[in-house]
Amino acid sequence: MKLINYTHNGLTRAGAIVDEQVVDLNLAYQAQLQTAGEYRYKEIAHAYVPSTTDELYQGGEKSLQLAQEAVDFILANPSVSVQKAVYPLEEVKVEAPVINPGKIICVGHNYREHILEMGRELPTHPVIFAKFANTILGPEDDIPFYPISEQLDYEAEFTFVIGKQARNVSEEDALDYVAGYTITNDVTYRDIQRRTLQWLQGKTVDGSAPMGPYLVTSDELKDPSGLDVVLTVNGEVRQKTNTANLVFSVQKLVAFLSNLMTLEPGDVVLTGTPGGVGVAMKPQQFLKDGDVVRIEIDKVGALENKVATAATTLVNA
Repeated sequence: MKLINYTHNGLTRAGAIVDEQVVDLNLAYQAQLQTAGEYRYKEIAHAYVPSTTDELYQGGEKSLQLAQEAVDFILANPSVSVQKAVYPLEEVKVEAPVINPGKIICVGHNYREHILEMGRELPTHPVIFAKFANTILGPEDDIPFYPISEQLDYEAEFTFVIGKQARNVSEEDALDYVAGYTITNDVTYRDIQRRTLQWLQGKTVDGSAPMGPYLVTSDELKDPSGLDVVLTVNGEVRQKTNTANLVFSVQKLVAFLSNLMTLEPGDVVLTGTPGGVGVAMKPQQFLKDGDVVRIEIDKVGALENKVATAATTLVNA
């Protein structure tokens, strides 16, 4: 499945994109249960296929399987739903596939070429930091450029979402704990990032994590290695790599992180960015108002957002 949250008439709900249509997962499952004669179909549907993806991931493989069955059912029986469960894609606003994760864990210095361009040695352990839920934007949102800096930079990030609670997981079993994969742009205010030894403040400004275009579930993308990653700014290629070049693979990251902390369903992990960031170019090239940043990853899709100057300042720089 290609999972999203979508907004229609002011309500945001979990959906799946299928052939230029959006299927409401909860309503589709309600229709399936009602057709099967289940008396408490609404309550059952909310328990197993909730109305937001954040809750859906908590149900693990069972909820994702039931959601897929509900999608198949409603597309084969479009007239049975009491409430409208299928929309043309152009009638809704597509949101990020995760809205309010408990954790957003970012990995730094994880592509060999990016490490070299920054003049550093390959790490022996993953470098990790955090972003927060306030940073998440959808694939149809503009990247807000707040007047706190003139050094707005991009970072293409292959991203995975945890599908079930993980603690002390082995590399061999790691992919069983991944719900699916998406794309994130780890937008960074470089001078703010670098004014202290800790990067956090330059990484957590509102709207600095566009995510999408959807989450490809792990039953469709079984192998996260060997995927081409390309980032362009206004059509110019700036970053280009392959996930085979990760120093720490998805499997290694799940194992490493789950031995540090309990990973919960819906937690998001950004696996790092390749070489070609604006701050490392000569001369440096930062994002400006109107720039269009597009990230494409094989078998995942394309995330494209425009930079738009924000009218107000969020923080006292």
